[in-house]
Amino acid sequence: MEFAFQTDSGMVRPHNEDSGGIFKNNVGILAIVADGMGGHQAGDVASSMTTDYFRSLWEQKEEKMTIDESEKWLIDHFNKLNEKLFHHANEHEECKGMGTTLVVALCTSEYVSIAHIGDSRAYVQNQDGFQLKTNDHSLVQELVNTGQISEEEAEHHPRRNVLLRALGTGLDIKVDVSTFQADESDYVLLCSDGLTNKLSIEDIEEQLQAHEEIEQKANKLIQLANERGGEDNITVAIISMSLVRSDGSSS
Repeated sequence: MEFAFQTDSGMVRPHNEDSGGIFKNNVGILAIVADGMGGHQAGDVASSMTTDYFRSLWEQKEEKMTIDESEKWLIDHFNKLNEKLFHHANEHEECKGMGTTLVVALCTSEYVSIAHIGDSRAYVQNQDGFQLKTNDHSLVQELVNTGQISEEEAEHHPRRNVLLRALGTGLDIKVDVSTFQADESDYVLLCSDGLTNKLSIEDIEEQLQAHEEIEQKANKLIQLANERGGEDNITVAIISMSLVRSDGSSS
């Protein structure tokens, strides 16, 4: 198996507001991790609507895309989904204030395009090591970026969960998107902050390098996060790029 997706409610939360999945077609693989927010049940609605939206799009997508086309496709559909979530929240009282983070990896045999908003992350494992490919859209990350606090202080900051960007909370959004060559990576890993709040980048890299099936790698990551408290929902998506590249279309 060339990919693994797992999500877990954790050790404290009564229900899971994360959602996502990994979907294949003739274009390639689309991986999604969404971390919902906004009160009882509303976070579930936002993240599950997000997954359903992109799953349906990918099932209908047949033509391969250039890098520019892929990036535009991602940005366009982030914006369309944002409007959909925003209007749903305003039309349903029980969903007032709902929103979600979102990180999406569009993986082909030639390149990988990553788009995100919020603090769910994308990492890449390659010959140069394990690298973070996204920048959190959070208050604490902004404080780090502007030199007001250190990376170490950010890990324990009381407001580390405050987001500056999310889907569904307003009509104007800014999506970050980047692309790199497929042969520059061995694994692509997407995750919610339930993982990264508990595991260091070294912890995650160690599990990816373990001589285990890819499903076991995902299992162990979630297990470790739960062993360290598991206060939040935890979601992990891992794609082995060597197998995506080997068959040309990932089919």
